[in-house]
Amino acid sequence: MNAPSPLPVATLKPRKALPFFCQHPWVYDSAIKRISGSVNTGDEVIVRANDGQFIARGLINPNSKIRIRLYSWDESTPLDASLWKSRVHHALQLREHLFGDTPTSKACRLIFSESDRLSGLTVDRFNDWLVVQWTSAALEKHQKEIIDALVEEVSPKGIWLRTEKGIKTLEGLDIDDGLIWGEEPPRSMTIEENALQFHVDLIEGQKTGFYFDQRENRRVIHDLAAKAHVLDVCTYTGSFALNAASNPQCESVLAIDSSPSALELAQSNADANGLASKVTFQRSDAFDGMSELVEQGRKFDLIVLDPPKLARTRGGLKRAVKAYIRLNSLAIQLLQPGGFLLTCSCSGHVSPTDFFQIIAQASLEVGRPVQILQELGQAPDHPVIASCPETSYLKAFLCRVIG
Repeated sequence: MNAPSPLPVATLKPRKALPFFCQHPWVYDSAIKRISGSVNTGDEVIVRANDGQFIARGLINPNSKIRIRLYSWDESTPLDASLWKSRVHHALQLREHLFGDTPTSKACRLIFSESDRLSGLTVDRFNDWLVVQWTSAALEKHQKEIIDALVEEVSPKGIWLRTEKGIKTLEGLDIDDGLIWGEEPPRSMTIEENALQFHVDLIEGQKTGFYFDQRENRRVIHDLAAKAHVLDVCTYTGSFALNAASNPQCESVLAIDSSPSALELAQSNADANGLASKVTFQRSDAFDGMSELVEQGRKFDLIVLDPPKLARTRGGLKRAVKAYIRLNSLAIQLLQPGGFLLTCSCSGHVSPTDFFQIIAQASLEVGRPVQILQELGQAPDHPVIASCPETSYLKAFLCRVIG
């Protein structure tokens, strides 16, 4: 019987190994000195330091700037179906501990890529359906084993594939959105969050259909909305707006978004929760809509500013920072003295320090002092893994204008 062929070896350049000994999972092409043997996307490789010392096992993608994603730092543990099954199991075990048999267990993130040691895979649960998103062409080559593990653990009715904008090009992914297992999801289904009902569209909605990462922050807004006139900017399908309006003492909510389809869904969510009389939805670009409100002399007691990702690449960071400063300046102008602002950034290239400075600059430009009361972040089903700081992507500051 022939012995198995040795795995290709990727040898790193001198002084490039430390992050990977510390278990950061992304090996960029610029860190690699040479690769022995021929490789195809999805092949397993051994990564070694310049002196030949073993570091980790990973999957290679010759078409991606993230050339190798690392999954095992044990030389004796291959990247096979057994490993993927174990990783899926441990990810789901965390959500079971977090949510038990509550409604949140049926509407949450089940697998969060690097944080669950499955770099390049995101899985969200919507009742009896799962939505899978690949951000790694290398890991996608192992789709069958991972889907089999999900089916065994969750027993869903169906699994739907969604692809993030731009990822196909960046990763060389040759896949199309659609059903990959079981039954197709209904075009409209209802999930429960914070005792509210939300209609979601898994097939055409943004990302995987709903932003679970802001769940805890929406509870904060619910509590602050007593006796408040609220402005929700970039409301999408109304989740912040309805959490505010569901406070019995909330006075009113104005929610703006540029997407007609999102606003249509938001209005149906308001109707379903009996909150339509409290919430006004307005189609408007965030910058134009807030500028018009400033010109009208409108004031609010509570503002939520949760724009989509403004910095998709490091090259776009400078432009994004200017946009964030402008948005926050407008929000600060629209607040009553003593009013509250929850301002958010989901742009991974914008660091917490960057975002702090953005708020400081906006405060300075408007000439109104701002207190930062609390630094918030993503919900616990979006854990941050210590070896990969990039998994801490959501910045959310609860602020108060004091003048």
